[in-house]
Amino acid sequence: MLKRSILAAAVIAAPLMAPVAGLAQDKGADTVVATVNGQDITLGQMIVMKQSVQDPQMANLPDQALWDMMLDQLIRQTAVAATGTETAGTRAQLELQRRNTLATAAVSRIAEPEPTEDEIKAAYDRLFADAEAVTEYSAAHILVDSEEKAKDLKRQLDEGADFGTLAEENSTGPSGPNKGDLGWFSADQMVPPFAEAVQGMEKDQVSDPVQTDFGWHVIRLNDTRVKEAPQLDEVRDELAQLVRREKVEAAIEKIVDEATVEKTEGLDPALMNDDDLLGAE
Repeated sequence: MLKRSILAAAVIAAPLMAPVAGLAQDKGADTVVATVNGQDITLGQMIVMKQSVQDPQMANLPDQALWDMMLDQLIRQTAVAATGTETAGTRAQLELQRRNTLATAAVSRIAEPEPTEDEIKAAYDRLFADAEAVTEYSAAHILVDSEEKAKDLKRQLDEGADFGTLAEENSTGPSGPNKGDLGWFSADQMVPPFAEAVQGMEKDQVSDPVQTDFGWHVIRLNDTRVKEAPQLDEVRDELAQLVRREKVEAAIEKIVDEATVEKTEGLDPALMNDDDLLGAE
């Protein structure tokens, strides 16, 4: 993202070249908009640079102001780049950037087509057609480091103490500040001793101390519910993303499988740590 200081300078400074309003609409990406020591700056580079602008204040500038600002930046960049020295490191960076740009464009082309209704329906059936209803639990807990302390808390709760207050004052878990609330979860999301305790409880019941690898828990079951499989329209967007992702992964696997790959044997992996190699011209 271009710095605001550059933006301010571009807005108040005199333009570096004549206005470009007269550019014809049929100009191509290779159209030269400026040269710096014989190095071309093209319309395509300007377009790509504009696409990278993320600051809303900059993106909403009038075209002329944004044009002048970006062109000034590219002129500065091109002039400074010409004074740099190409090394093995810079060549490696440029090649990696080139490959990444081409690979990203290829993946975008693969992911571009909208998934068909049949593809979305097939994904839904694969994920949910045989899905069974799942019982979910809403619970809170107080986590402490000893059985003795857990038993004392259980005694206080049996005598009428407020669960949320005790959780805020005593729980060592991250849910403590939230009165011990764990929200909704299924049994398989919890460690076995905790899940088994919750599954055997009634609504509003408070458990005896339960030990897990995290410590000792005193658990209160707030409620239970049965979660059915979602309707297709409820998860349509997620399914479309899944279909796209699977298409991309399959296409990448096919491309890699069909590629001719030859690995150089005998190189010491420790060579990756030799940063001095990047300084060679």
